[in-house]
Amino acid sequence: MERFTTGAKVAIFAIVTVVAGLLIYRFVDRSSVAKDGSYSVYAILGDASGVAKFSQVKMAGIPVGQITDVRLEGDKARVDIRMRGDVPLYDDATAAKISASLLGEYYIGLAPGTAGKRVLGDGDQIRFITEATTTDQLMKDVASIMKDVKEVTSSLAKSVGSDEGQANISGTLKNLSEATEQLNEVVRENRGSIRAILGDVQSATRDGRPEVTAILRNVRETTRELRELLAASGASAEGGAAGGAAVASKPGEVRQIIERVNRAASSLESALASVDRVARRVDEGEGTLGRLSTDSRLIDEVEGAAEGINEFVGGVRRLRTVVGLRMDYQYLSSTVKSYVELRLQPREDKYYVVEMINDPRGMTRIEQTNVNTTNPNDPGYYREVRTVTTNDFRFSLQFAQVMGPFTGRFGIKESTGGLGLDLNLFDDSFELRQDLFGFGEVVLPRWRIGLGYRFISRLWLMGGVDDLLSPDRRDYFVGLQLRFDDEDLKTVLPFVPSGT
Repeated sequence: MERFTTGAKVAIFAIVTVVAGLLIYRFVDRSSVAKDGSYSVYAILGDASGVAKFSQVKMAGIPVGQITDVRLEGDKARVDIRMRGDVPLYDDATAAKISASLLGEYYIGLAPGTAGKRVLGDGDQIRFITEATTTDQLMKDVASIMKDVKEVTSSLAKSVGSDEGQANISGTLKNLSEATEQLNEVVRENRGSIRAILGDVQSATRDGRPEVTAILRNVRETTRELRELLAASGASAEGGAAGGAAVASKPGEVRQIIERVNRAASSLESALASVDRVARRVDEGEGTLGRLSTDSRLIDEVEGAAEGINEFVGGVRRLRTVVGLRMDYQYLSSTVKSYVELRLQPREDKYYVVEMINDPRGMTRIEQTNVNTTNPNDPGYYREVRTVTTNDFRFSLQFAQVMGPFTGRFGIKESTGGLGLDLNLFDDSFELRQDLFGFGEVVLPRWRIGLGYRFISRLWLMGGVDDLLSPDRRDYFVGLQLRFDDEDLKTVLPFVPSGT
């Protein structure tokens, strides 16, 4: 009886173990994900180490599916995921390998993407992957850095630590000491020269004082004699009235001639002194004329400035400024789109385009925020993606190159990167324009095709299709454009501030 009881206990224990194993297997089995409405997706990872089959897939820290298979596809790892049917994933969904513990275990974390975009179906791929930095990669980076540091220290030891390096440093210090000593000698030599010059000036002033006194004495004697001569001439005129009118007039004429000679001599002396001062300044290189006649560098700069002014004036004269005022009616959205265009064309084969656009769609940008948090209720890492649309003006700045009837354009188109190709026929009266822009603003870039016909001078009829690649955003437009050359504008452009 005791043996039967022991066998029964073993049998009961075996049955309980099998049932518990089945329950555990059912819990971790892929069938544990609700099959009603569930779907499969997959992601391609560069490194799937630590990701186990049948492990959970989480979104915001909550299990939303499990890994059904991990296998090699090409040189990368393919991870198949079975998702719950009530958890949708969108076209810009993101998958990331997230560390679950310090033991090297990982699980797959998902970000659903932007609501309103295409929903992923059964068998679709999650295209956006956030690769985690592994310990091996960190060790490789540290090893690479240490290798560079070792090379730098080795080079420094070879250049400075060797006998030749020490000799070079000693030579450099010796040269610096010699240069300092020579500078001190120059200062001492100049100090003595300045002292000698000041002594010479003082000696010349002291020695020349008697000569200056003699010159002043001679001037005083000459002035006295001239005064006596004039007085004698006046007395002779009064005493010789009986001698006739001709004799009486001679002393007065002599006095007038002497006065005129004195005035002419004074004027001539002043003019000669001025000429002498100007000539001396020109010879010494002072003033504008002196520098122009002696400074070759200044002469070259003046000639270069004159040539630059000539080139600038010639460029402004050749510049063609075309102004375009355009208004389009968007047929499906029943809105009006306005353009103000300025085309600067320095040559026939190239030009620059500046546009300001008022688009009823506004300005759309995508903001992506990566958050690392320590809140136990949130995952350690998650990403927020927002789409923000504002009613801002759009602008364009493009460079265009003309190649026969074709014109290629590249640059910024409506505040995004873009490029374009134009076809001009019938003496530029017919225009076919194509623009591809909006990269990163929406899922697909905007492809616009437009036709233009100049049916009246300066007036164009426009029409075409906008956003051709997006069925939900596609629209048709028709409009008018007034395009004309503004000759007055190119005279204003050189004075526009550079900040504008």
